[in-house]
Amino acid sequence: MFNTVWAVVHEGKIELLEHLDLPEGSKVLVTLTTDEDSSFWTQASQASLATVWDNPEDEIYAQLLKE
Repeated sequence: MFNTVWAVVHEGKIELLEHLDLPEGSKVLVTLTTDEDSSFWTQASQASLATVWDNPEDEIYAQLLKE
């Protein structure tokens, strides 16, 4: 099972930004990214997200939420 979570390095240790129940000794795979990498992927995904998120077919959900 793969699960991606955000973490930061603090005083040389990797600290998760959310709580996970990981058994002691769990093996993890760490992928390092830079702020520049994150910015690139965020910008690259915006066009795809906009076409999925902003479409007239989803208007039915907004109407249902009003009811």
